[in-house]
Amino acid sequence: MASLLPPPRLAATGVGGLPHSDPEVACRAVLESFPEVPYAPTLPNRGPREAIVFNDAEYLPGAVFEGDKLYANTAADHAGQMEQIMLDYMEGNFAAYGASEEYNSGFLAMLECDLSGALFAKAQVTGPLTFGMQVVDQKKRPLHYDPEYADLLNKMIALRARWYEERLTARTGAPHTLVVLNEPYLAAFGSSVIPVDRDLVAAGFEETAALLEGGIGVHCCSNTDWAFVLGMDIGFVSLDAYRYAREFLLYRDAITRFMEAGGVVAWGIVPAEYDVYEGETPDSLYTRMSAIRDDVCSWLDPELFARQSMITPTCGIRFADERGAGAIMRAAADLSRRAREEWA
Repeated sequence: MASLLPPPRLAATGVGGLPHSDPEVACRAVLESFPEVPYAPTLPNRGPREAIVFNDAEYLPGAVFEGDKLYANTAADHAGQMEQIMLDYMEGNFAAYGASEEYNSGFLAMLECDLSGALFAKAQVTGPLTFGMQVVDQKKRPLHYDPEYADLLNKMIALRARWYEERLTARTGAPHTLVVLNEPYLAAFGSSVIPVDRDLVAAGFEETAALLEGGIGVHCCSNTDWAFVLGMDIGFVSLDAYRYAREFLLYRDAITRFMEAGGVVAWGIVPAEYDVYEGETPDSLYTRMSAIRDDVCSWLDPELFARQSMITPTCGIRFADERGAGAIMRAAADLSRRAREEWA
């Protein structure tokens, strides 16, 4: 069963993708900015199979890759493979669900690093809702609407997440781990255009949490029903606080319960798009974060806020070159240091 994280006390980390093409260079950049809470970056510029969804489709029954497109041929007979995934989930057999170089070179490069001095190490996996909405069948119907496949995705993602977690612990010496479900499609909650099965989403969170031993979290870079997310069996929530702090803070009761129970909120306050980041300064970012803190601390213990908060970019850094990505990561690290000096 997933466990809570050690209090990060305003530490900084990253979110997901980087623009780098060399995984070793990418990991060095991460460790330079985030030695306390390093994360395994995804590198979509190396090829489509390292992009979100694709990089966790390695064991999807019926997967068909056509250039930068992916779909599942559900008309073919995949009963044996599907049954094996369900059986492996029930028995906790995750060893066969590891990532290869073609799908997650950044993670494999991070496994070569010594992370024994970190507070915890972080990896991310495509959330089952986002996977199920992005990947369609041969009739262009999202897999989320196929009951058999939707249930299968929950188990397949959970097995992948458990493999990430176990490898981080075994290979890097990290004392604690965090696996984050990347779920931009949580923004579909409440939409009449894109109906989402909430019970199925909740089951996906719960089934992943049941298999993990370290921390589990969720990242959503849009607005969503945060009361639903904060009420799940997770210990970490990551959001785009640069754009959506006002909406998130409407859920003060849910935030209070979550943080008082040991949950961590990662405030994505540094823009991940370089052109937006260029319009900010260290002082303006600090002012934005201070405004969030002032609001939260009007109804939450300031010490609890400092203990259970983190500072991050808003999302994975895609719209920047390597130099720009480094600047964004350093800005998050610098803001973390300043926040600790002022608030911790």
